[in-house]
Amino acid sequence: MSSKSNKSRSLVKAFTWRFTATIDTFIISYLVIWQSDFTAFETAGLIAGFEIITKITLYYMHERVWSSISWGRAQE
Repeated sequence: MSSKSNKSRSLVKAFTWRFTATIDTFIISYLVIWQSDFTAFETAGLIAGFEIITKITLYYMHERVWSSISWGRAQE
């Protein structure tokens, strides 16, 4: 049996992901920039590199949490 998300669930899920992703970017940026002597290009590269790993991990965990929440699912 499959289920479809209603609009409220999709909106809340989008906001929780965006909040999580923004906090991730903030923390990575802070740690990379904090007392660093990197050029702007190196800094951007480090942030992007770390985000590849952290965003995949966080997105996986975000999806697993949301898959366990039944709120907002409509049975088809």
